[in-house]
Amino acid sequence: MRDNQRHTLRTGITTGTCAAGAAKASAIHLTSGIIPESVTVKNPDGLTFSMPVSREGEYFCVVKDSGDDRADITNGAKILARVEIVGGEGDIEFVAGNGVGTVTLPGLKIPPGEPAINPVPREMIRTAIREIIPHMSVRVIISVPGGEALAQRTFNPRLGIVGGISILGTTGIVKPMNEAALLESLTLEMNMIRSIGFSDVYIAFAGTGEKFTRRIFSLDGRNVIQCGNYPGHVLDEATRLGFTHATICGHPGKMLKVAAGSFITHSRVADGRLEALCTHLALMGAGQNLIRRIYHSNTTNEAIDIIRASGFCGVWENIAGVISRKCRERTQGELKVDAVIFDADGKILGVSHGA
Repeated sequence: MRDNQRHTLRTGITTGTCAAGAAKASAIHLTSGIIPESVTVKNPDGLTFSMPVSREGEYFCVVKDSGDDRADITNGAKILARVEIVGGEGDIEFVAGNGVGTVTLPGLKIPPGEPAINPVPREMIRTAIREIIPHMSVRVIISVPGGEALAQRTFNPRLGIVGGISILGTTGIVKPMNEAALLESLTLEMNMIRSIGFSDVYIAFAGTGEKFTRRIFSLDGRNVIQCGNYPGHVLDEATRLGFTHATICGHPGKMLKVAAGSFITHSRVADGRLEALCTHLALMGAGQNLIRRIYHSNTTNEAIDIIRASGFCGVWENIAGVISRKCRERTQGELKVDAVIFDADGKILGVSHGA
């Protein structure tokens, strides 16, 4: 390929599209005895998706193809469906088979007690079945072999979805590196936290940060969210959902980016860590030699060690205060935000006044 040629990433299909295809194949077999080799289903916007299907015992199967989205953990998973006619005219009942989760907490798009099959996939499955079985009362069972193990690598345990993965999709299409899907997961978790009664939320960047945050504040509830690289989105959602207080906690590797005004902290988007640290040291009166050493540090952990030996440990308190102020400015003062900075061992370096 020439350098000036652009490679177009291949899109895939969602678990919801797969479930609709498998359900349609099962409905066809149930009513006609035919075992289809492929089916076509529609999304709510009328786009059509054709896919191969296979029979697996009493179920029909569509293998999930995520296109070039290599981060999609369900790529290659088998999405199974079995349709049963229950009686006369009536609705479609959704049942979670093996590997499909069940919702246990309020605040999600699906109420507690229901299979974790989101609204758009439900609509696609209904449409697919009703093309074959127009009016009769129907039960559709969706199953994903290995789904319970896959779910441990998703947000489901944090959202109170037990027993397996969710059947997802808003358009039927998987777009590679879909940032919108991650942000939607964060929004769902924030909504769940608010719905079960919390007005305070603790924001950590990842698993280790959450562990330290829980230890520092002696937390055992569900009001800690891992924001990944999107603290700004979580703060925006906290404000929209009516939280009254947020505490953002983390290592300087992320927190210094927020102090510099960056609310997306991915390394491809923002850095400025050492620049921010040098600025605050200079404001405290640190000498050029110390600032130069910090600026040329290879890592923030190295910078932490240099500062510990320098007598300027108070810089972390100042930075925590700046992070608190910038987060409150982000929310236009509608949300009280405090900050806690800790090192790689979870030892507190600095806290804002309210924390």
